[in-house]
Amino acid sequence: MTAKDKLFKMAKGFRGRSKNCYRIAKQSVEKALQYAYRDRKQKKRDMRSLWIQRVNAGSKEHGVPYSKLIYGLHNQNVQINRKMLSELAMYEPYSFKALVDQVKWMRGDAAQPAAQQAAQM
Repeated sequence: MTAKDKLFKMAKGFRGRSKNCYRIAKQSVEKALQYAYRDRKQKKRDMRSLWIQRVNAGSKEHGVPYSKLIYGLHNQNVQINRKMLSELAMYEPYSFKALVDQVKWMRGDAAQPAAQQAAQM
């Protein structure tokens, strides 16, 4: 397979002369590869932003701002990332509430969580 064939294979699906005119196809493929490289990085940023929005919404339901929740979890050395917090907030609301209650208790905003009370007995 020649270099031209590889290039035209990559340009398959492009519109107009971008798919069958070598010079234009070469420019279009190069630009497409630049976009692909850039957007692989952008996708990671977008996903992190989405996780933060979900955790923020979940934490506000329980009366704790996102920043206070993350700060409280960090102070308690809870090693859970934003992706997993997002999953907990969406699919395991009781588990997420337990984490929020733990943060509230450590801040002095609420009574001792049920898990702590059971452990002391």
